Amino acid sequence: MLKQEPGSSGEKTITQAQYFISNQAVTPERPAPGLYLVATPIGNLRDITLRALDILAAADLVLCEDTRHSAKLFDAYGIRTPRTAFHEHNERARIEAILDRLREGAVIALVSDAGTPLLSDPGFPLVRAARDADLPVFPVPGPSALLAALTGAGLPTDAFLFAGFLPPKTGQRKNALSGFQRQAQTLIFYESPRRLAASLADMAEVFGGARKAVVALELTKKFERFASGTLEALAAQFDEGETKGEAVIVVAGDDGTGAADPAQWQDELERLMETMALREAVDAIAQAHGLKRKQVYNEALALKARNG
Repeated sequence: MLKQEPGSSGEKTITQAQYFISNQAVTPERPAPGLYLVATPIGNLRDITLRALDILAAADLVLCEDTRHSAKLFDAYGIRTPRTAFHEHNERARIEAILDRLREGAVIALVSDAGTPLLSDPGFPLVRAARDADLPVFPVPGPSALLAALTGAGLPTDAFLFAGFLPPKTGQRKNALSGFQRQAQTLIFYESPRRLAASLADMAEVFGGARKAVVALELTKKFERFASGTLEALAAQFDEGETKGEAVIVVAGDDGTGAADPAQWQDELERLMETMALREAVDAIAQAHGLKRKQVYNEALALKARNG
């Protein structure tokens, strides 16, 4: 590759296994053969680790979720290692070829578009196959959106549950959320900006509007921001306008005072409707479980329609 040398007016051809920091060339040693899972920046390119740069520059091949996206990082540090696309649509078809190269002694790195590979990103089938084949796998830790959001949220960090992305449709999303309703650990979710408000509204309904939460946006970037409040307040806040940037939602765990189990209050509602007027049953359930009357009323109408 061609690279401007510090203090030189010309260009000089250098070996592939180099990278540059502040125009100073670094030549890393060749790593041991194996598959390297390399964490890359989630926004700020300066968050890359020196070991990550060593591996990326000295590898024989880098597997990228999107080679165009990874090019920004590689160009910033003058890395010219060959790259190839490796994503959810082609990973299973490419595993055997990659394992063959590893058996031959290759150094192969895996990166996602941002953060630590495999966390809501491709790579798990490859790592499992490499382990099953008794081939070496080396994690190269570094940036992680979920840990950045958790540590900056101001919610308990001693125990947490990472749930990744929720289903895109509200019915499936509520069903998934119900499985986390009674978890005492802090909950962490990834969400796209276009579904953020809807997901927060569903969380408020399932977990209870008073549950504390934090939304982290644009982590490590210029416009990084954290929004704190109740789920009900956050749902209203993000429903007011367009949100940019991938979001991390951090939700406080259940402290025993949250929303009632939907299955429980829905069963109670159905029993009450057998002996009470619909409106009276709705009022009784809403008051007993601290639920919004509209939510209970809609469920009562659905029950009435199902039961004829």
